[in-house]
Amino acid sequence: MIKEQEVGRLAMRQEGNYWNAYYALKNTMDGALLIGSIRIGAVINNRDRKQAFMEMMQDIVSDFLKDATGQHPTWNEPQLAPEHEKAGNA
Repeated sequence: MIKEQEVGRLAMRQEGNYWNAYYALKNTMDGALLIGSIRIGAVINNRDRKQAFMEMMQDIVSDFLKDATGQHPTWNEPQLAPEHEKAGNA
């Protein structure tokens, strides 16, 4: 039996006019890998498009982790970023 271990996360950040998706390690944005971006105006008032973008970014991370580990990851429910990571409108 394989023990589940958190190896990273999908971090979504509004930065300027973009909503950026990063693969980041647990509890830090140091070394985070930018995997995709979309103009904030395209998702801010469109819940379906926002959800589709998040799901696509999650699929990309899932593929990356499966290729690297041989295991398909499971995902937890989305969580708010810790205060020390909130970039605001950088």
